[in-house]
Amino acid sequence: MIMSIPVAYNNHLAFPDRPVKLNLPAVELKTPALHCELVRNGRLSLKTAASSSFTGSGAEYSEPLSTTQKKKARKIAGIDQDELVDPKLLADPDSCFCEFKGLQLHHKICDPETEPQDSLHDETISNSSHQTEKLKFPLILLHGFGASLFSWNAVMKRLANVSGSKVLSFDRPAFGLTTRVDNPSNHAPAGSIQDTKPLNPYSMAFSVLATLYFIDFLAAEKAILVGHSAGCLVAAQTYFQAPERVAAMILVAPAIVAPFIPPKKVKANNQEDESNADNIKNPFLSLLSIVSKFSRCIARVLMSLLTGMVNMVNSLYKKALSAFFRSSVAVMLVRMVIGKFGISAVKNAWYDTSKVTDNVLEAYTRPLRAKGWDRALVEFTAEMLASASPESNPPLPESLSEISCPVLIITGDSDRLVPSWNAVRLSQAIPGSHLEVIKKCGHLPHEETPEEFVTIVDNFLNRVFRRVESQPLQAAT
Repeated sequence: MIMSIPVAYNNHLAFPDRPVKLNLPAVELKTPALHCELVRNGRLSLKTAASSSFTGSGAEYSEPLSTTQKKKARKIAGIDQDELVDPKLLADPDSCFCEFKGLQLHHKICDPETEPQDSLHDETISNSSHQTEKLKFPLILLHGFGASLFSWNAVMKRLANVSGSKVLSFDRPAFGLTTRVDNPSNHAPAGSIQDTKPLNPYSMAFSVLATLYFIDFLAAEKAILVGHSAGCLVAAQTYFQAPERVAAMILVAPAIVAPFIPPKKVKANNQEDESNADNIKNPFLSLLSIVSKFSRCIARVLMSLLTGMVNMVNSLYKKALSAFFRSSVAVMLVRMVIGKFGISAVKNAWYDTSKVTDNVLEAYTRPLRAKGWDRALVEFTAEMLASASPESNPPLPESLSEISCPVLIITGDSDRLVPSWNAVRLSQAIPGSHLEVIKKCGHLPHEETPEEFVTIVDNFLNRVFRRVESQPLQAAT
């Protein structure tokens, strides 16, 4: 507020040469109770009848947040965002890191030959009717969106026990404790050729290459890929990239949109012949048939043009949305969403929420302590949208019928994130696939019902790799 007033000084009225600038808080002042005087430090003070003093700056009346309120505002899902650290400092004693294209990939390996037998022992599996025979192929576990290799902790050693082979799980870029990068769009590993096009570490292509890298890392010719939710997309894309490197796929609560398969209409040949004969006899029907075919051709041309326009608008929309996700506003929104709904989203993935212990929540929120987790999650989402255009990749549902390796699909009957009916359609779209539905189970069968999950996997491996001649894998019905 700017004002100029006379001030009593040494019994004289003094008018200042220029206005006095007063910074006053927004308060309601009653004129009759307002007094003006000069205090000792030479600053103008306004006093009310209640002796409430407002000095020139008004800083005394700014109410600072308490220390507790500030800490609460800086926490996301209970994690203090002022204490973010390097992901390696959050690793477990059995964690491993390896460099791949400039990133430190966090992974764990369970080898039945080096693990203590007590840790591999499982009563449910030990009572199996067949003797455990070592498989030729290791298992690679691929976690879903927002998860990490922790998701496999309950079944990793058990899978190593029933397979007799190495089991490896790793954190996909943007998740878990794998290192993040500042500028993924222009990421180029140190020592790489400058002319090589940068590969976004948060892209599907990078996850596929990382999966193939770990098959080589285990010195294996092929591997059995076990994907959960969005990890099933990585497993399927890895198969289409290098089918000769995939021995089998196990898709758990697969986040793959299954195509709708309409019922086939079979028309008898004699009916078709009779219809053609009628058209020859009746010129009017022949003319009507020609007009009908011409109309269908025009309709197809119009639909093609309309589809092209829709695809163009859709492409522009995805590009705009992708650009938004790479903005600082998107980072703020992601932090707000994770802080508000992160814990409830984890619990919503379970059928029995009483099994979501503090240890489970700690493991799911631990990556929120890693530096750059929020920006990485935003960049991953933006890249996922950018790569979803039809011109960049052929639609996956249209390629499912080309899968020829053994496939096991496992789902929970109470999955609220990816409904079980989608898994049923998926089993119908993949030739020779086998479907198993676990009752009273949500989106995480390998975490919620680990014993039943491992038993199903063990039976699948036994049918496919140990008794392939006597008990061939049958297609799901």
